[in-house]
Amino acid sequence: MGTHFSPEALKFLRGLKRNNDRAWFEPRRAVYERELKAPMLALIGEVTAAMMEFAPRHVRPAQKCMMRIYRDTRFSTNKSPYKTQIAAWWARDGLEKTSGGGYYFHVSPQEVVIAAGVYRPQREQLLAIRTYLLEHHAVLRKILAEKKLKKAMDEFDGLRLTRAPKGFPADHPALDLLLCQQWGVAATLPAEAAMQPTLAREIVSRFRLATPLVEFLNAPLTAKTGKRKPLFGLY
Repeated sequence: MGTHFSPEALKFLRGLKRNNDRAWFEPRRAVYERELKAPMLALIGEVTAAMMEFAPRHVRPAQKCMMRIYRDTRFSTNKSPYKTQIAAWWARDGLEKTSGGGYYFHVSPQEVVIAAGVYRPQREQLLAIRTYLLEHHAVLRKILAEKKLKKAMDEFDGLRLTRAPKGFPADHPALDLLLCQQWGVAATLPAEAAMQPTLAREIVSRFRLATPLVEFLNAPLTAKTGKRKPLFGLY
């Protein structure tokens, strides 16, 4: 039977959404550890083992993929200390400390999200991808038009600009892609999908379909050397 979450896990997340404070969380930490953290690490391990076949450069220890439940509130007006979802991010080797193209999964009280792509890349990465698109936009269009991918996942909001980015031609055939500030695909499933023994299979099948997209987006971010170090000194 595949790794999945219990009804108690979703109940905990619903409670955390209503009571996002330490006074509620700390007495229930053992529930979080047992019903959310432990199954999440096991699930990540199951997914990662399958990724050896199609995304080996994204294989990392489960603890490195799992995202912290604690929010960084230093620069936010929202001082709630906890995230209300449990999530994982499979970064590419060499791009762990930046965004780059990767694979993402989360469970919240409302939904299960499975996604892949580049999310709000840093300025240097954004420039590198846009420059790459000037010559390779047709390849990206072909990837996004692939029937199985389109059936399984939707292209997510590109946070498009209203005019061509500075330094890029406004009449270029790739303008619609150049306007984007992020590129990727995502599938949203009901929260109850987290409790199904097919959960890992649902994640792996979509990650596999999205691999050409992730590899395309990472191409301009990695140097053409044997060690494939990231460009721009991004580590």
